[in-house]
Amino acid sequence: MSQADTYDFLFKIVLIGDSGVGKSNILSRFTRGDFNLESKSTIGVDFGARTVQVEDGKMIKAQIWDTAGQERYRAITAAYYRGAVGALLLYDITQQGTFESVSRWLSEVREHADSNIIIMLVGNKSDLRHLRAIPTEDGKNFAEENGLMFIETSALDSTNVDVAFTDLLTEIYKVVTNYMPKEGGKDELKAGGASISITPTPQDKPAGSGCC
Repeated sequence: MSQADTYDFLFKIVLIGDSGVGKSNILSRFTRGDFNLESKSTIGVDFGARTVQVEDGKMIKAQIWDTAGQERYRAITAAYYRGAVGALLLYDITQQGTFESVSRWLSEVREHADSNIIIMLVGNKSDLRHLRAIPTEDGKNFAEENGLMFIETSALDSTNVDVAFTDLLTEIYKVVTNYMPKEGGKDELKAGGASISITPTPQDKPAGSGCC
């Protein structure tokens, strides 16, 4: 078994935000270490995975879903919130409209996902600081007012991409371990009336994910 197949927990993470904010490149930068300037809008759902080490030496496998931002595909992506324990909510720091959409995306994820989902607000494209339209403080203030984590990233030059995912996974791990029984080895976190899988599964891709 390779190191990539060895992990203590499996967490499902969803990427949300308007089309064009850089969700696909954040995914590819974190999971494959690459960036594609010619990347096209995701249709439906893309998928990636990577295993990282958090505190206590635990290995966490992140199963990451890139949900399409276009309005016409949102009905498809709604089902993919199910079972997610974390979300990165992205906006483009150079596009005011994408920041204005954050409230709507936040309402949607809180409607469809488990009530205990951990959400990080991400101001992406920090490399385009000369075109910045949303001050960092605006992002921080929104995150603080809504109980979100916050960070600014650049998928292009990889700034804070690993940090964003690792910090989110670490926070999820802390929450999950607080819910876990001290003994007995249950494999589900019961929260908000839903069951969230928090242990490894034999397959990377859940059943019914044969989309695009």
